[in-house]
Amino acid sequence: MSSSGALVMAADLGTGNERAGAVLAAVVGLIGVVIGALALARATGRIRTGKGNGSGRNGAIAAVAMGLAGVALAGLHLATSSGGVGTGNGRAGAMVAMAVGLIGVILGGLTWARSRRTVLTG
Repeated sequence: MSSSGALVMAADLGTGNERAGAVLAAVVGLIGVVIGALALARATGRIRTGKGNGSGRNGAIAAVAMGLAGVALAGLHLATSSGGVGTGNGRAGAMVAMAVGLIGVILGGLTWARSRRTVLTG
């Protein structure tokens, strides 16, 4: 096999280009989940910092933003990928990424609601 034939085969196999969108969406959604969980733990007083307890509002906003970005990226990947689940296009991964992004949005929303109650009641 010539070197050009090997390059053609490598281009056909791909190095994750088909799944890269799903992986990116999953990573962004997972970052939103981690930020949301840490913000919720801080808002409930389970994590203390040197600056006091804090409300976790900034973390909540970041978690909602990252979760929504993960959901949007996963939806974009689902809309533009061809083939079905099991074809190697990353459709199942995009569905999982969408669920992970929604969990990040929920955690961020819970923390944001808690921080608003804390600020309003003093």
